Amino acid sequence: MCGRYTLHTRDRIELKELRSASLPFIPRYNIAPTQDVVAIADFGSGLETRLITWGLIPSWSTDGKGFINARAETLEERPSFNESFRLRRCLIPANGFFEWKRSGREKRPFYFQSHDESAFAFAGVWDTWKVQNRLITTCAIITTPANDLVGELHDRMPAILPAEFYDAWLNPRTTRVELLRMLQPFPASLMKTHPVSSRVNSTENDSADLLFRVDAEVGQTLSLF
Repeated sequence: MCGRYTLHTRDRIELKELRSASLPFIPRYNIAPTQDVVAIADFGSGLETRLITWGLIPSWSTDGKGFINARAETLEERPSFNESFRLRRCLIPANGFFEWKRSGREKRPFYFQSHDESAFAFAGVWDTWKVQNRLITTCAIITTPANDLVGELHDRMPAILPAEFYDAWLNPRTTRVELLRMLQPFPASLMKTHPVSSRVNSTENDSADLLFRVDAEVGQTLSLF
């Protein structure tokens, strides 16, 4: 799954819509569900960068329940996502994401990023939901089976798209077969990870030091492998 991620730079990423966005860019080191996140899509007037809410609420929802992740394998089967997959796809830029490793009663966070620390984009879907005469635009991050690196901690990981797929992912004419082929586990050889402070567990913490390597905290000794 993907439950926390970062976006703290918009350089070294092949997304011109992000680099040229008029939105004020605020580095974020602990992005969590229900918060506003940066997304790139055609929201009705051509490709643009917007802040939308993380947690997709289908337009037909009666209870406003949001879904933060959508499994690649069941996108076409789930009523919550099938129309958005066909008609409303987005890119969600990121620098990395967090996952937790359980050791006894403890869960220790690890930070995953590209091997050269460059930014990338998650594959996502979006929708709009009307509440009290107001439209809310929301999104979900698509997940795939984990690669060997992430698989040491969890059986799922966010769908990271290679840069050469960005245009096709956002193109409404791309076929469903081509789209599904893009949703593969990102190669473990192109990623790296390290343990970080448990301070990331609290969404109130959002600072650059959350990404510092912390091999062991007081009373803990833990290795990834």
